[in-house]
Amino acid sequence: MIPALKDPPMLIPNPLARRGTYEAALQLVMNIALARESRRWLSHWAVLNPGATPVWQLPQLAQRLSVGQISVKDESTRSSLGSFKVLGAPIALLRLIQRRWPDKAFKPEDLLAGRHAQDLQGLVVISATDGNHGRALAAAAQSMGCRCVIVLHAQVSVEREAPIAAFGAEIVRISGNYDESVQEAARLAAANDWQVVSDTSYEGYEEIPRDVMQGYATIVDELLEGQAAAAAPCPYTHVILQGGVGGMAAGVVSYFWERYGERRPTFIVVEPEQADCLYQSARLGRPAQATGSVDSVMAGLACGETSPLAWRFLQPAVDFFMTVSDEQAVDAMRTLASGEAGDVPVLSGESGAAGLAALKALAGSPELRRQTGLGADSHVLLISTEGATAPAVYAQLTGRSAPSVLAAQVDWQQRVVKSRS
Repeated sequence: MIPALKDPPMLIPNPLARRGTYEAALQLVMNIALARESRRWLSHWAVLNPGATPVWQLPQLAQRLSVGQISVKDESTRSSLGSFKVLGAPIALLRLIQRRWPDKAFKPEDLLAGRHAQDLQGLVVISATDGNHGRALAAAAQSMGCRCVIVLHAQVSVEREAPIAAFGAEIVRISGNYDESVQEAARLAAANDWQVVSDTSYEGYEEIPRDVMQGYATIVDELLEGQAAAAAPCPYTHVILQGGVGGMAAGVVSYFWERYGERRPTFIVVEPEQADCLYQSARLGRPAQATGSVDSVMAGLACGETSPLAWRFLQPAVDFFMTVSDEQAVDAMRTLASGEAGDVPVLSGESGAAGLAALKALAGSPELRRQTGLGADSHVLLISTEGATAPAVYAQLTGRSAPSVLAAQVDWQQRVVKSRS
């Protein structure tokens, strides 16, 4: 039985979304070939766990929500950093170094192993972060041997700061919000001749955010690996993606769109109701700012300004933009952690569970089901973008510790194996 909605979610269709061939101008910026190259490069980085991250199937929840299938790509296992962000920062840093020293012909595997640390000791990279991107950049900088400075805003907890500092990054604190920390990082870079490695673009700054987004497409390359037939249909009818500034969503939709063209899945982007910059961009038809306080329990999505570069990909491809409340996100975290009705327990953090929060909200409204085409034959892909990157917050919100959820997951797997033997 589908749970009744207390309040319907805010959903807006995008009249500019289309289903044609992937545009040539966009393909020059991001494409499958570069995504696969990025994935090959990342395979040499010792920080990442080997192999693809798992895709969990949730048949019991799918039945409860009256959809055909729910698949969850679990990025919590990508590395000890616990987030998909670890796919973007190292690729951006590698390509930055190659552009900066073209005559050196540095190989990615040598850079990631720190074999050129002496050459890079004068390079200083800086970025603002809500936590995960800064942690990934700090880890990449430490591996390659350059200096890293991270700007944190007032809402970033000490629990999120500590792992960044543990990778040797220098921390700069400001009293403002995320967007103000982006501005401060740009100011410090200009004043000190440092290099910004950000996952959001702004006027005159697109090359590095492009590289970050291209790294995120690794997720889709893994998902579709082995499906070589060019005419094969997309295995997913709906893909629900977290918003933020738009970078992860852009990296994912670009790959699907290039691969499937007019047969691409329906894309739905979700963000916190108080950090609705992409929703407002869809409403206004241009990159826009959020209308709320921006502060959200979904820390990785608490962004107030749309990345203009990401918007170039989202505007023609995303079919619907929507918002969810913090309460809905926390409820989705608990649903995933509990393995309701016999599904596998999944460790998903505040931002990671936003996709399921969106799906539950849509499934609870007959009108929104009709509008988005959700039905008994739908195969919905969710990307759990992070695990318990702030373990104390996770335990407080879900009533479960991260280790207990992982233990329950192992127990579930053992029971499934035993039942099949």
